[in-house]
Amino acid sequence: MDPEGKGPDHGRRESAGVGDNSSKRGYLDGQLLIAMPVMGDPRFERSVIYLCAHSSEGAMGIMVNRPAGSIDFPELLVQLNIINKADQIKLPGNAETMKVLRGGPVDTGRGFVLHSADFFIENATLKIANGICLTATVDILKAIAKGRGPKHAILALGYAGWAPGQLENEIQENGWLHCDADPDIIFGNDVEEKYARALHKIGIDPGMLSNEAGHA
Repeated sequence: MDPEGKGPDHGRRESAGVGDNSSKRGYLDGQLLIAMPVMGDPRFERSVIYLCAHSSEGAMGIMVNRPAGSIDFPELLVQLNIINKADQIKLPGNAETMKVLRGGPVDTGRGFVLHSADFFIENATLKIANGICLTATVDILKAIAKGRGPKHAILALGYAGWAPGQLENEIQENGWLHCDADPDIIFGNDVEEKYARALHKIGIDPGMLSNEAGHA
């Protein structure tokens, strides 16, 4: 598990992104990306992605509104030999309710934890922006299981990656909108409502978008 993910080898057409010059450096890391109907990729339909890294070398992001099927966090801890099955009933409340999401189509066997900045592992935690961090080591899962992890966290399996220039091309094709990151959206329990909440954050009615789908 590795918090880095900015290299060109992570950019694939199975991933999609957005880019413009709205931030100080011309990159959108630390923002939310919101899928538009005209993008046409069912793997990212109605997705909200937190962009962890964006540079001239490419980009990497985590979908925050796509549940990972029936995968349960306590059961995942057992599968990874972090806890024994008998210890599931002893887990702290935030571990029992922690969301496991599909972070994207790349490296789906790897786990990435987006979390609040009250937890940090030297040489493992990537500080992104506005108190949101990314850690991709088993150590953070162990800390959460013991009640010593971050106050807010989600675990994502896989990520979305972009090749150099791919984000810029797709924003020009109106595939994505973006807005400032909202921790309440990223870490909220209402996974199914995150898409609508992100759109409302920038003043867009989801119903209007669906009505215009296919007219681009």
